[in-house]
Amino acid sequence: MTYRKTSESPGARNSGRPPAADEPTLSTDVRIWKISKISSKKAPYQLRWVVAGKVCHASFATVTLADSRRSQLWQAMQKGEAFDVEFGLPESELRAAAAKENARPDPSWCDFSREYMALRWRTAAAKTREGLADSLATVALAMVEEGKKAPTPEETRLAMRWAVVPAHKGEGPPEELAAAWAWLQSRSLPLSSLADPKVVRDVQYRLSFKLDDTPAAGETYKRRRRGFNTAMEYAIECGYLGENPLLGVKRKGSTKGDVVDPRVVVNAVQGEQLLTAVSYVGSVHRNRGRRLVAFFACQLYAAMRPAEAVGLRKKDCYLPEKGWGTLTLKETRPVSGKRWTDSGQRHDKRGLKSREPKADRPVPIPPPLVALLSAHIAEFGTAKDGRLFANERGAVLGTSSYWRVWQEARPIALPPEKVDSPLAHRPYDLRHTCITNWLNAGVPVAEVARRAGNSPEVIHRRYEGCIDGHEELNNKKIEKAMGWAPDAQ
Repeated sequence: MTYRKTSESPGARNSGRPPAADEPTLSTDVRIWKISKISSKKAPYQLRWVVAGKVCHASFATVTLADSRRSQLWQAMQKGEAFDVEFGLPESELRAAAAKENARPDPSWCDFSREYMALRWRTAAAKTREGLADSLATVALAMVEEGKKAPTPEETRLAMRWAVVPAHKGEGPPEELAAAWAWLQSRSLPLSSLADPKVVRDVQYRLSFKLDDTPAAGETYKRRRRGFNTAMEYAIECGYLGENPLLGVKRKGSTKGDVVDPRVVVNAVQGEQLLTAVSYVGSVHRNRGRRLVAFFACQLYAAMRPAEAVGLRKKDCYLPEKGWGTLTLKETRPVSGKRWTDSGQRHDKRGLKSREPKADRPVPIPPPLVALLSAHIAEFGTAKDGRLFANERGAVLGTSSYWRVWQEARPIALPPEKVDSPLAHRPYDLRHTCITNWLNAGVPVAEVARRAGNSPEVIHRRYEGCIDGHEELNNKKIEKAMGWAPDAQ
């Protein structure tokens, strides 16, 4: 079918205001002529119609096609629809063509994820990069077609995590991920699929559950959803989407997933026993445990995050012979993996969490921690760059190193019935203990937040725990207040 513009005849204008420069001139003065035959091998059947005195032509290969087009134009004219004077098209067709021309680009989820990660990579920390990659890979499980030869969810997730690293663009995937990546590239759904409520529900499910279909931890869900939301903000900014598809979609179940479980918090005696047990781990010659006693004590007595303790340097410590000292925290060494860091090392080098790059945080430390740090420096010295805590080779202390020591120390320190309990299950639980102790001691929330490097809102929301072993004491206080006499029962 061939359309041709013809010159406009005088007086073929709509009455009323003149149209804007980008607005079509419309008219209901339409006449449609019969189909005629012309000298053309490719399109010998011609349809002619007149809009506001201007003649329009369309040529067709068969009379059936020409007659069908004449019927479409005739129906539009019978409905009273206005026609565009310049091109001779009904207004509905004109608007449909304009909408198609101005349609938003619609990349696949794979292409969009790689585009978004390339943008965020330059300014994001290694941990943030890894978190974003996990969010995008998790959503990819919902943004892919099904099929008989589809890869497993784990293969899909690993392939997506590999693909979003900007350095891998243009490279072939590892052999074990080649099939999964090929499937993702050919079966990845377009971004516009997020307008489908069924797809959005599946995305929400993937964010909320692990690969074995058990619920993800509250913090995991929040991190994944936060990463997905920032990606959707970018999609809206680029015109790919009109709105965030997860607006109004909430996770079913408890909203207090990040509240500290009181069962993980140790009392003063248990804390000292755990530090002592750490010193017994490993042979006397290797000192695996002894070199980490002060490391764990920084979390128990100063509420330091493990990554903050790993980055602690001797020049950041004020350790007087008597009284309280001070640790001025400036640097963290979070573990992210080589593919996520700019240096290619497993540990990233960053400033304090949620602070400006050069900001510091002075934390007063009690005499027991002052003594432990002084003893540690006297016995083990420091790494070449001045860090207090290093592995046995002098390199940056890894998560696996102190995690193994901690898991060996717990059975030594705790009674058998507590070993399988949540009590101090992770080294991070020592930080929870310290913050809880400060709150129970009556330290103002604002000061607790400053020392811990949190906001007061986070302290209020998360730390509602009580020290392990005080339940019986609290029960007796309630009995006394109620006037009960349990001994007489």
